[in-house]
Amino acid sequence: MIFSLATFTLVHVVISLAGIASGFVVVFGLIGGKRLDRWTIGFLVTTVLTSVTGYGFPFDHLLPSHIVGGISLVVLAVAIFARYGRHMAGGWRRVYVIGAVVALYFNVFVLVVQLFRRVPALTALAPTQSEPPFAIAQGIVLLLFAALGVLATTRFRDYNTGFAAV
Repeated sequence: MIFSLATFTLVHVVISLAGIASGFVVVFGLIGGKRLDRWTIGFLVTTVLTSVTGYGFPFDHLLPSHIVGGISLVVLAVAIFARYGRHMAGGWRRVYVIGAVVALYFNVFVLVVQLFRRVPALTALAPTQSEPPFAIAQGIVLLLFAALGVLATTRFRDYNTGFAAV
């Protein structure tokens, strides 16, 4: 490893937080009917880097984080193809929007996991992450992202027609 584990962890966390912050800007832009091209590039790049750098930590067996990272990379590949390969034409607009929201959801899902692992007050509430406070927190996050996904999908306009593709 080029960096110490502490430095690598810090870089990974900074990239992850940048991906989450830029992702919220992008999703709220979509809800407002705006493409926000530069924010989108930043979001997609940092979110891909978040998943890729997640594999740089030492491990001796497959972990749930590896599975989430792998699924996230597949979702991102499809979203990037829809956005840049298909230019969001027709149904690809919806594919891109859903992919962007799902990719951001995965980042926030992992953030909640890490908060329950690292913040002492949250760890005390759910030490094994199988307790109700953890499930409730993740349920709220899921519902929030389902609502954001519906709003973004219905409000982001199809640039070929000017109408929302429903």
